[in-house]
Amino acid sequence: MINNIKISKNFYLSEFECKDGSHQVVVDSELIDKLQKLRDYLGQAIVINSAYRNESHNKSVGGSPNSQHLKGKAVDLRRIEGLTIDEMVAIAEDAGFSGIGKYNWGIHIDVRENKARWDMRG
Repeated sequence: MINNIKISKNFYLSEFECKDGSHQVVVDSELIDKLQKLRDYLGQAIVINSAYRNESHNKSVGGSPNSQHLKGKAVDLRRIEGLTIDEMVAIAEDAGFSGIGKYNWGIHIDVRENKARWDMRG
């Protein structure tokens, strides 16, 4: 992998690449710190479905025009085995994430300036 650089105890830069194949990556250091805190608390791997998105990829996946993914400040995490979505949210809140969204597939977490919560489960 092009960005196979370790950026914390458990994360590699490649995990934050845009999923369009361009290998573009932007990642906020606060996001890394809080993700590592979350990972340390869980004691198990967490799977990042989506992290940085460039504008064209964000549009193609139906992302918000003001998405935190565009700034490298957000990740979508696949549902963690043995935890409910609400349990994942509680752990993310304890880790200090300001933006948290609930989805059927997992949660969106970010380090935006203001607190935001939403539930898109159907």
